Amino acid sequence: MRTIDVNEAIDQSPFGRFQWMVVALCGALLVVDGYDVFVAGTVLPTLIAEWGLTKPQAGALQAWALFGMMFGALTLGPLADRIGRKKGVAISFVLFTSATVATGFANTPEPFKVMRFIAGLGCGGLMPNAVALMNEYAPKRLRSTMVAIMFSGYSIGGMLAAGIGIGVIPSFGWQPMFFLAAAPLMLLPLVLWKLPESLGFLISQGRQDEAKRIFARINPGTALGADDRLVFTETKTAKASIAELFRHGRSLRTAMLWVSFFCCLLLVYLLSSWLPKVLQEAGYAERASLLSLFSLNFGGMAGAILGGRMGDRFGLPKVVVGFFVAAALSIALIGANPAPVLLFALVFMAGATTIGTQILLYASVAQLYNMSVRSTGLGWASGVGRVGAIVGPTFGGVLLARELPLGQNFLIFAIPAVVSAVAMGVYALSNARTAKAVQLASA
Repeated sequence: MRTIDVNEAIDQSPFGRFQWMVVALCGALLVVDGYDVFVAGTVLPTLIAEWGLTKPQAGALQAWALFGMMFGALTLGPLADRIGRKKGVAISFVLFTSATVATGFANTPEPFKVMRFIAGLGCGGLMPNAVALMNEYAPKRLRSTMVAIMFSGYSIGGMLAAGIGIGVIPSFGWQPMFFLAAAPLMLLPLVLWKLPESLGFLISQGRQDEAKRIFARINPGTALGADDRLVFTETKTAKASIAELFRHGRSLRTAMLWVSFFCCLLLVYLLSSWLPKVLQEAGYAERASLLSLFSLNFGGMAGAILGGRMGDRFGLPKVVVGFFVAAALSIALIGANPAPVLLFALVFMAGATTIGTQILLYASVAQLYNMSVRSTGLGWASGVGRVGAIVGPTFGGVLLARELPLGQNFLIFAIPAVVSAVAMGVYALSNARTAKAVQLASA
């Protein structure tokens, strides 16, 4: 009889075909998730004209999906610590795809808000569960990179929303943009069939046979006997609760991550909701304004992958601080009304250092907490971030209604990036002190 620690085994094994399948499936789900989130920004100028909305009303209309994301993150994240990651992912996916399709039938703002809220519940629940699942199947040396590659699907979804919007909205209106969400529902049988449950969850539930079948696919070279037992070193820690997030010297780091999440998601949804409209009013054509949304998300994908790789090499906190500093500079410079080529370059950089950094923040949270509270930690960080996401479009609508100069607006937009850089600097220092204390205790 052997006792095999699956954490150690995954860390020592090569990243194989089975784990790439987890990356691909979770990444595909996040493509759909990203499309759902960014499709609202592509149709916003059309809705303002068709329904006669003021900018504050349009910002509030966007906020309903973000309210849903906040509640989804706070409920479906912790729920998955109890029912399993796979069920959490499936429930979230069905919620947001079906509600997105239903949004296309709305002919007034009221049903539009309701359907966007329900879609937001699913989107908010999917992210923490997908990140937690990927974090458990990736070896420590590649964890940030794999989470970033998986999460780049979110940016691809945003690019799809912008690219499809350029061709569809002028010819067919805004409704087909939501009806297209019916197609990804075909992924559900594949998810239920192929996506594995968390090994840690299975072991904690005493489901050794299921855990062994999955482990055999991760590490085919290890032959398991009937008497062998898999263990997950974190399964016997405290039960999932918000109080646990502030124990074991994590109080300051948890608080700083929440501040960063709040400011980062405020920026992501402020830019994704209002950038096309602001650029149209600044004199750019409709096609160019939608291409800016494409550039924003393309930058997000590139920033996530590059940042994840740099994070595995130099440490995530240092990389995140640098990215937030770059975000503040690029956003401020967009307000200088540059030539189109420079504009798209700045928007690309802003996307890399806001959308991309959002993904790095999820990876930071996943690495801070152990398995038993990981989805809870991700859910609460994401939920706090969703408050910022709600504030972003609403604040943008109110600010733009005041008709300040373009440069002044973007200088104000850059302030949350500065706050995030300071917060993550404090997080990095606290992380370094904790690591040093652990080394001294071990010595």
